[in-house]
Amino acid sequence: MIRIFSQLLSKNDQRYIRWKKSLKNRPPPWNKGKNKNNDLGVKKISDTLKTKKIDNFKIWRENAKKLEIIPNSKKLLNQDEDLAFLTGLILGDGHLAKASRTEVLRITLGTDKPNLWKYAAKIVNRVFNKKPNIRKRKHSEAMDITIYQNNLAKRLFIPLGPKRKYKLKLPTWIWNNKIFLISALKGLFEAEGSFSIHLKTCTYNFAFRNFNTSLLLEVKKALILFGYHPEERKTAIRLRKRDEALSFKQLIKFRTFK
Repeated sequence: MIRIFSQLLSKNDQRYIRWKKSLKNRPPPWNKGKNKNNDLGVKKISDTLKTKKIDNFKIWRENAKKLEIIPNSKKLLNQDEDLAFLTGLILGDGHLAKASRTEVLRITLGTDKPNLWKYAAKIVNRVFNKKPNIRKRKHSEAMDITIYQNNLAKRLFIPLGPKRKYKLKLPTWIWNNKIFLISALKGLFEAEGSFSIHLKTCTYNFAFRNFNTSLLLEVKKALILFGYHPEERKTAIRLRKRDEALSFKQLIKFRTFK
């Protein structure tokens, strides 16, 4: 039998409403406003629980997970267009790293592209069902979109640490679906792509730039799969033909966000 905690119920549930009203007649808890840094009694309790390896919030956390108040970090992510776009964006301008007892995903985008970083934050929220932290860097024109959660690397199929150390690949599930592949390419090009036209010579250039050779080859392979003829450079993959550059720009809806 699962014990139901009133505070975990929906705010529209009558049991929650009755519980909330009953709190008005209760005296405040003895430890209100106290923590292990300002109260010896609380510190002693904290040290005892730590020594005996007692998890004081285990029951609460298990119930919160069942009610999906706490996201299940072991659950596989929905493999859809949102995740495919986010995968491309992370491979381009994201970073996964270990943090204290968890993992951190940070995507860094320029403040000159507000539509992109706002859209990226919305996608992160949809994919992980968790609102990311958004912060402007103090000494640079960049926005950090950050989220902490366990098993991020495993569920995203992206390794932890500096990306230059790895042979980066798009996950198989993306290659198996052309719609997902288009979304992943959009994420990659929104992060590290540029579209330009030199009017005097009527020269078109749609380029993806990156220092990871494996990732460049993934982009080249994907472009060829869709019938394009990319040029390969040391740190870039480019579409130089007018019709191909415009066609691909339309295919991935470059700089268009909904």
